[in-house]
Amino acid sequence: MKSKTLEQVENQFETFQILNEEGEIVNEAAMPNLNDEQLQELMKRMIYTRIWDQRAISLNRQGRLGFYAPVAGQEASMLGTHFALEKEDWILPGYRDIPQIVFHGVSLEQAFLWSRGHFQGGQMPEGVNVLMPQIIIGAQIIQNAGVALGLKRKNTNTVAITYTGDGGASQGDFYEGLNFAGAYNAPAIFVVQNNRFAISTPVEKQSAAKTIAQKAVAAGIHGVQVDGMDVLAVYAATQEARERGVRGDGPTLIETLTYRYGPHTMAGDDPTRYRTGELDDEWEKKDPLVRFRKFLEKKNLWTEDQENEVVEQAKEDIKAAIKKADAAPKQKVTDLIGFMNEELPYNLKEQMDKFKAKESK
Repeated sequence: MKSKTLEQVENQFETFQILNEEGEIVNEAAMPNLNDEQLQELMKRMIYTRIWDQRAISLNRQGRLGFYAPVAGQEASMLGTHFALEKEDWILPGYRDIPQIVFHGVSLEQAFLWSRGHFQGGQMPEGVNVLMPQIIIGAQIIQNAGVALGLKRKNTNTVAITYTGDGGASQGDFYEGLNFAGAYNAPAIFVVQNNRFAISTPVEKQSAAKTIAQKAVAAGIHGVQVDGMDVLAVYAATQEARERGVRGDGPTLIETLTYRYGPHTMAGDDPTRYRTGELDDEWEKKDPLVRFRKFLEKKNLWTEDQENEVVEQAKEDIKAAIKKADAAPKQKVTDLIGFMNEELPYNLKEQMDKFKAKESK
């Protein structure tokens, strides 16, 4: 009996790419069928998100936002995957995946309230198929498998997609979620945004596997590794994964090779302690916005005026959203207690009465 070696299996997962760093097409056969307006919209969303990220970091430093995880460098990975989805698909985001849910229908105002820990930030709008961003590393993987199975049982032509980082792929929930989805042939997409360092641990120390994509083999599902700085490759891989799920061919694990230019979160992380300046410089040359801008400019689809218009729109939207968030009613302890249970147990009822009395004074 002839069996494959580990090296043979690992070599199956070559990085899928369409655009190189100069914005040149290197895989014509894989080019997705996107018209000029759609290509421009992709660029608009990435620029919008980069400006939003810069403003959010500034707002955090001013004390006007609570928890925030920077996204610069990961725009192609985030927005390329989302662009391949339909409105009816479900998104189960991690705490960094706020851009995807905003472009899926959650308002910027609500995103800011979520960052502040306000209860209204977790109340997703009716008809917007997203769950509240998950703080627990990897917990959304199992949840995604369950939501996808529910979609299958309802015979919907939709998928459930979730995101985690390379650190999340080391969690037990990651393997359980992939295994469950594979066993039940659920229409699920699992995206691992491999930015190489999780919080601070190099991916080489996270796992002995050459790729994260190959972990799909053990779960019996499809896996692919994608250049996460190439928005067209990310889109094409996700589109294929969605089609596979809808037609009943099971889940997909997508590993996007990407890089976050900022800290893990704004809660005191210092990336200079575990990343070198040389590595930062190397990945800045792969910037997804620069690469896609070069591609569009060669096709006469992008100008400086168009970019400036998007930048100004983003600034205006963010200014208006933070103003609305500032005007939201102040959160009270009774709000939190009241949302925990439909019927309060006696100990929480005592606390509720106590805090109500204080609030009424």
